[in-house]
Amino acid sequence: MKKKNKQHKETMQNNRNKMTDNKETNNNPENINDIITDIDSDVDSKNYTLENGNDPVPNSDNNAQSVRVVEEKLAEMQDKYIRLSAEFDNYRKRTLREKMDLSKYAGESLLLNLIPIIDDFERALKHMDSATDSAALKSGIDLIYVKFSEFLKQNGVKEIEALNTNFNVDIHEAVAKTQVQEDDKKGKVVDVLQKGYYLQDKVLRFAKVVVGE
Repeated sequence: MKKKNKQHKETMQNNRNKMTDNKETNNNPENINDIITDIDSDVDSKNYTLENGNDPVPNSDNNAQSVRVVEEKLAEMQDKYIRLSAEFDNYRKRTLREKMDLSKYAGESLLLNLIPIIDDFERALKHMDSATDSAALKSGIDLIYVKFSEFLKQNGVKEIEALNTNFNVDIHEAVAKTQVQEDDKKGKVVDVLQKGYYLQDKVLRFAKVVVGE
């Protein structure tokens, strides 16, 4: 019985020693420092710092770098916007000036081709007083008329057919009506007081006509 009590006491003492050894190991400053060092190393590797023992926040150097990058991008975009705005303004002014010039000088080529006909008329007028051959003078006037008619055709101007055609309000303007004996002339143009003209497919001037009834 005494032997068993002694063994029991030795076992209890061994257990107390083991517990003491475990406490000393856990409270060893060297082990705690190693753990702290490992934690600091891990935080530094991720560019994070601890503030007041709270959650990690981004490094202030990285924040400053990010701000600089954003500012540079913003400055670049503003520069592009200013350049684009200036280019558009120049384009608008240039287009407006071209439109004004086009409107101002739109008939330049037309008038340039008309000048030679005016020259022919001036030469004919000079010879009218001294001309003794009326037939030659008439022939010259006819040539000028033909030349002028060809000029109009080349520029898309053509005469509206009116005489002996059915009256058409889209191209004719009735200025008078007259009684006709023939039935086939009723509702038709029997006389043209002023010729009408097309410009391409558009009526440039209505033909003024007399309609039979």
